[in-house]
Amino acid sequence: MSDIQTVTDSEFESSVLKSDIPVLVDFWATWCGPCRMIAPIVEQIQVELGAKVKILKMDIDENPATPMSLGIMSIPTVIIFKDGKAAERTVGYRPNMKGDLTAKLQALL
Repeated sequence: MSDIQTVTDSEFESSVLKSDIPVLVDFWATWCGPCRMIAPIVEQIQVELGAKVKILKMDIDENPATPMSLGIMSIPTVIIFKDGKAAERTVGYRPNMKGDLTAKLQALL
């Protein structure tokens, strides 16, 4: 596992919605197989883009309020936030996800 920070329901507004840089949030759960497939992709994006973006993970079982308020129905869901709003949403795992998410993040920089 990497040093990707986690975010909780109580921290979500200050860490994500009030961030001055784009934030990618990986909504996941320990029992979710596809979530484990996305984890290394998210880690690689963090290494490549570094301080230009913020990468966070949220365990939906431990923090149910935020995913519910965002209408997350299935995981893994990755949402990129910019200026306090969801700018991009990706649901599920798919090939070339890393390139897709990296391009979306770079477009928001």
